[in-house]
Amino acid sequence: MSTETLPRTNGAGGGNTGAVLDVVIPVYNEEADLGPCVRRLYQHLSESFPYPFRITVADNASTDETPAVAAALSVELPGVEVLRLSEKGRGRALKRAWTASDAPVLAYMDVDLSTDLNALLPLVAPLLSGHSDVSIGSRLARGSRVVRGPKREFISRSYNRILRTALSARFSDAQCGFKAIRRDVAEQLLPLVEDTGWFFDTELLVLAQRAGLRIHEVPVDWIDDPDSRVDIVATAVADLKGIARLGRALVTGKLPLAALRSRLGRAPLVEGVPAGMLPQLLRFGGIGIFSTVAFLALYALLRPAAGAQAANFIALLSTAIANTALNRRLTFAIRGTDGAVRHQLQGLLLFALGLALNSAALGLLNLASPAHTHLAELAVLLVANAVTTLLRFVLMRVWVFRQV
Repeated sequence: MSTETLPRTNGAGGGNTGAVLDVVIPVYNEEADLGPCVRRLYQHLSESFPYPFRITVADNASTDETPAVAAALSVELPGVEVLRLSEKGRGRALKRAWTASDAPVLAYMDVDLSTDLNALLPLVAPLLSGHSDVSIGSRLARGSRVVRGPKREFISRSYNRILRTALSARFSDAQCGFKAIRRDVAEQLLPLVEDTGWFFDTELLVLAQRAGLRIHEVPVDWIDDPDSRVDIVATAVADLKGIARLGRALVTGKLPLAALRSRLGRAPLVEGVPAGMLPQLLRFGGIGIFSTVAFLALYALLRPAAGAQAANFIALLSTAIANTALNRRLTFAIRGTDGAVRHQLQGLLLFALGLALNSAALGLLNLASPAHTHLAELAVLLVANAVTTLLRFVLMRVWVFRQV
């Protein structure tokens, strides 16, 4: 994927041709707010954005005077264009506007301008430079400042927590109406996005993450619009349906994620170390050997004082935690603390599976040979650990650290 840095141009402004940034404002029956919003945004871009820009008003089949207001703005302000849709749907409007645009960087923001416009340049700068592929404003990132009621705060945090749990989302805020994307990336992702409403953002971001793209987050100052017409209950129900649909598509392999990653994903930091199954299996095997030796050493040390079952539990728990941490970093190349707690909890579930297998093996040994030696115990546990190690690799790859 190209990450070419865009050249700086002189005389940036809405009146220039060849817009570098296209800011889409999806609207439905916004005759009162549309004019002040567009003029304020236009003034901000004219004064602070150093490249040619375009503002596209995407009208979602409004039934009031919104189309007339939008048309007047396009005459008044050079660089303001209007896209009229016959059907409602914010996602539909964004998809249509972004698909038709020729600007290298595409953005959108809500008409109420709840987000401080000073965050716009930091939002699009990483895309202009080629550093990132998608950029989002986040009300939940460290450094953001948000004014809104406890109900909306609870709903927002709960929704993003559901995304992290159900879809393994690693971005912090899916629904903030302040996002941007490189056009070359949008051309690949938009045909795969099915939602035409409010879930559009989430679906696009999940696909971007699964395709191995870099998502840049900008902390924003955000003030809730008390006159927002969003139906929270209906939107929440639609979002949950969208999560279920997207989750099924990811599990069943309906989406061509491997092909997307090959076209769009960033190259590995270390050349010659691909993220395929064989290299992962080799690294996992080395960690598994280390874990097994550590387990046997701990078991042998604890067995005389604690007994077989207690020694097995303590040794297996200790090595399971270390095993998960090592595989997270070395086998599956996951850095940072994001998701580390969840990965350890999932690893502990695998530990429970290993404990059950090892305990069952010891129980069967006691039934078959009550007078067995410690050497026999170690041999049985070695075999049980080998089976557990194989299961751990499969489950870590397809569940705990699943990337596509």
